[in-house]
Parts: sequence; C-alpha cells; structure tokens
Amino acid sequence: MSPLRPVRGDHRAVIESVRAWLAEADPEPLVVETSGSTGEPKGVELSRPAVVASATATHARLGGAGSWLLALPATYVAGLQVVVRSLLAGAEPVVVDEHDSWSAAVDAAGPGRRYASLVPTQLARLLSDADATRALSRLDALLLGGGPIDRGLRRRAEDAGVRVVATYGGSETAGGCVYDGVPLDGVDVDLEADGRIRLSGPMLFDGYEGEPERTAEVLVDGWFRTSDLGRLTEGRLEVLGRIDDVVLSGGVNVPTPAVARRLREHLGVEAVEVLGVPDETWGERVVAFLVGDLSLDDARDWVSVVHPREWAPRQVVTLDALPLLANGKVDRTRLRELA
Repeated sequence: MSPLRPVRGDHRAVIESVRAWLAEADPEPLVVETSGSTGEPKGVELSRPAVVASATATHARLGGAGSWLLALPATYVAGLQVVVRSLLAGAEPVVVDEHDSWSAAVDAAGPGRRYASLVPTQLARLLSDADATRALSRLDALLLGGGPIDRGLRRRAEDAGVRVVATYGGSETAGGCVYDGVPLDGVDVDLEADGRIRLSGPMLFDGYEGEPERTAEVLVDGWFRTSDLGRLTEGRLEVLGRIDDVVLSGGVNVPTPAVARRLREHLGVEAVEVLGVPDETWGERVVAFLVGDLSLDDARDWVSVVHPREWAPRQVVTLDALPLLANGKVDRTRLRELA
C-alpha cells in the first residue's frame, strides 16, 4: 500500500512521498485520516487537483508563494498542506523540530516569503517565549486553525507584530478554505435552513475511503455539508460551533462554544473547553473543563452576565492542562470520560 493511503510516516518520509505523488502522471487520491477529536476517525480521499487547488488559492490570498515552516504533524491535513505548498513553490519545507529554535528555522526558510501554520495551543505557548515571538513576527503570515481562536490570544500575537490569519475548513476541504471569514477564490459558502454550513469548490474531497453511505450523507449536489453552524454577514462567515455542540439541557438549547468564549475572557482562566455530558436530571449537563482558578459559582455568575443563566455550566472540572490529540486539537472524547 502506498504510504499516502493513508498518509503515514515521520516528517521526512511524508515530504518525500508527497514530492513523488506531485510528480506522478496520474496519481490516485491520497488518504488523510481525520483526528477523531469528536468521534471515530475517517479516511478522507483527496485528489491531487483538490490538494493543488487549495494550495494555489492559499498562496493567492496570502500574497504569493513562499517557503513554509512545518510545526504540525505532516500526517494530518494542516501539516500535509504545509508540505504541499512549499514543494509547489519550489522550496523545501523547513521542519521546525530539526532546528535549535524558531529563529533558526525562520532563517533556514530563506529570504523570500515565509509562512507557518499552527493551532491555538501552540501559538499560546510560543507567545510566552520572547525569542519565538520575534521569530513569528518575521513571517509574512501565520495560519491559525484547528479550533476556536480566543480574541485575547489573537490580540497578543498581533500586538507583537505577528500577522495571524484565522482559517476554517477541514480534511474534507483539503485544509482551510475560509480565511478570516472570507472564502478563498473558487470557494462558495452557504447556510442551510438550520444554520448548517456547507461548502463547495475545487478542493472538495472525493469521499470517505470505503464508506459510500457516510460520503453520501455529506457530499450532496456538489456541496460538503459540514457539522458546523454559522452566520453570514455581508459575505463574511462566522462559525458559531458544531451542531453537536448545541446541548439540550433542561429543555434549553445551550451553544457551548459561546459559553467557552465567555469563560476565556475571565482573568482566572488560562484555557477552557465546554461540553455537554449525559445527565439523568438535565438530559445533558453543561460542563466546563478549565485550566485556571475559577469556582463553579463564579463561573456561573460570569457567564450569566452576558448570557442566559440557563447556559451557565453546572459542573467545573479543573485540570493542569487540557488533553490534546497528536495534531494539537483538544481531545473531547477524553474530556467526556473525565466528567
């Protein structure tokens, strides 16, 4: 089996496999495994035209092709696209872990346009390091995706001179396809009656490997039906959260991403994730998993200042750190086990 069905191996192995795949006359689609952050992982089939269309649209939006720093697992779509974009630009991907520091990695990328892609947890950690922060400020753009982006985190980065671009998309769209709320060239965004986001464009996946029924549920008439809710304002997309993030607790629909955003604004909270877990009394109870110092009563009062009190968490689980998957996303399945 090809090492790209599914994409497997360390950074260098993936880089060489992708280099060969891009050069093939008529390659079969590669397979990217989803993270499984919200359930069972899936194998996403991506054709070369889809992958190249995504990379080309990204460079067009950012201002031109350039060298990319690889700081994410190359086996997931965000890291894979770092490899693809760099190779298409004629540059060798710079593996950050192969250098003594971020500054050295940026130097290794050369004098042209330089980019990187991170998840929010990585950026938060790097901003606590002055040298790493200065290195990030030397990039022409830093793509940030893979989860909700706290306004305070983005403000800290931009105040330090880091050009942050928030991305939205997934494996099924060959990576991010909406940047700072605006679709990339060739991408269309629409909302279904219930607010579900659907996407179309040349970077859509072919299907889930060996799962035609699951594919048919989400690929409909040229559109990918995501699991996210959104709102469009003058053509700009705002992602409100996953459909399954709307928790029915005590007969009230609670959008847990909105609760999480409010809790992140509290000075006593370093990081937080809010989920619904089964409950005999409430149907589902809203649980805040947080790193920091905030009691349940204080958390409920804080949320209730701007949202209905029925949205406030009914349980707080304090952790030393949020559990993460290999790609840097929060392990939501593990959190539910902890509750």
